[in-house]
Amino acid sequence: MGQVYATTERVYEAAPERVYEVLADYRVTRPKLLPAQYSEYEVRAGGTGAGTQVHWRLQATEKRVRDCLFTVSAPSPDKLVETDANSSMVITWTVAAAGEGGTRVTVETTWKGAGGIGGFFERTFAPKGLNRIHDEVLARLADEVR
Repeated sequence: MGQVYATTERVYEAAPERVYEVLADYRVTRPKLLPAQYSEYEVRAGGTGAGTQVHWRLQATEKRVRDCLFTVSAPSPDKLVETDANSSMVITWTVAAAGEGGTRVTVETTWKGAGGIGGFFERTFAPKGLNRIHDEVLARLADEVR
């Protein structure tokens, strides 16, 4: 098995505190950010930042649907880390100042992929698909932080 890694980022004309506040709101704002690949979204505990537990199904490809149950932690004031109880997937959202009054958001996703030839294809193609999905989330985030 190999580690699979996907990352995407975007810069916003908004204060880092505002962007973090929006990202940390799993109850109201996060559902607005999710594209069609997400379904069955449900906050099961908390709702804001660390301690939140959230469920969704992610249709990464036509045939691949992941049932996800994430617990959110905030190891530092600029990070939200979502750890899936149903797999090895970890999604890290980093919010950092970028220029005067701007903010850069980086989404990094890792998981332990399959071995063999299937793992090769997973490491090659899955990050591209996941980056497209996260890029759409980040595009919707722009509308929320204006």
